[in-house]
Amino acid sequence: MAEIQSSSYKPDLVSPPGETLFDVLEERGMSQAELAERTGRPLKTINEIVKGKTALTPDTAIQLERVLRIAAEFWNQREANYRAFLARSKEQQELNSSWELASTVSYQGDG
Repeated sequence: MAEIQSSSYKPDLVSPPGETLFDVLEERGMSQAELAERTGRPLKTINEIVKGKTALTPDTAIQLERVLRIAAEFWNQREANYRAFLARSKEQQELNSSWELASTVSYQGDG
């Protein structure tokens, strides 16, 4: 069986790719409406990506690459890192809750 190796770097916080998108748009003086028009994506979708409410899909990453000249792989990796961070955070919260519950139960062994 293969061993899972992990890097020692585990950030406490990872921003959604929408924050990066917001910064890029601001830097370039482009509105979300203009980006929506140029990518062919609904404005609502662009806005929800910027707010971190919806995932940035591979198709959207390709459109961002075409319009912003930032590689689709960059956007896809930002999204993957963010979603992995959310999953790990959720798992850690569940483990913490289980540990807290288990610590309230007393154990009385034989003897």
